[in-house]
Amino acid sequence: MNIKQDNDTTANDAPSHDRDAGRKNGVLGRATDKLVHGEGVFTLIRAGLTSQLSSWTDMAASFVCYAWIFFPLGRDPLRSFLATAIGLVLGGIVNSVVNYKFTFRSEHCAVKAVAVKFFLIWAGSFLLNLGGTTGLDHVLQHSEAILRVGWIKPDGIFAFARLSVSLVVSIFWNFLLQKNFVYRSTRFDPYAIRFVDWLTLRRRPSSSK
Repeated sequence: MNIKQDNDTTANDAPSHDRDAGRKNGVLGRATDKLVHGEGVFTLIRAGLTSQLSSWTDMAASFVCYAWIFFPLGRDPLRSFLATAIGLVLGGIVNSVVNYKFTFRSEHCAVKAVAVKFFLIWAGSFLLNLGGTTGLDHVLQHSEAILRVGWIKPDGIFAFARLSVSLVVSIFWNFLLQKNFVYRSTRFDPYAIRFVDWLTLRRRPSSSK
C-alpha cells in the first residue's frame, strides 16, 4: 500500500517539475529572444554590450602600448597619440563586425554601404578620441595641481583621459550615428555603393586591333 502511494506521489510530482522547468525555459527563452532581436531599449542594451567589448579591446591595446611599447617616450604627447591610435583601430574592427551581426542585425543592408558609412563615422570618432585624449592627457600631465599630488602617476592620468573621452564620444557620437545612419538603409547608400565599385573597379586591358 505504501509502495503504491509512493508511486502515485512520484507520478503526480513529475509533471509539476516538468511544468516548472518548461515555464523557466520559456521565460528565459523569451528574454533571450528579446535581447537578441528586440528593438528600442534592447537595441540600446546590445549597443552597450558591443561598446563594452570594443572599448575593452581598445583600452587594453592602448594601455599595453602606452605602458610598455612606447614607454621610452616618457611624457612626450606622441606616446599617448600612438597608443590611442592603435587601440582605436583594433577597437573599431571589433565594433564594426559585432554591430553588423549582433547589435543592429543589419544583414538586410548592403555591406558596401555599411562599410563606407561605418568608416566615415569611425574616422570622426577616431579624430575625436585621438584629439580629445591627447589634448586632455597633455593638459593634465602638465597641470601644477596634479603634479603636486605625488601619487598620481602618468599612466593613471592617461587612463582617466582615455576613459573620459571614450565615454563621451561613444554615447554622443558613435551610438546615435550608428543607430540612425550606419546600420540603416538611407539615401546615401547608392552613392556609397558606387564609390566602392569605383574603388575596386579593375580596368580590362584594351584589346589589340
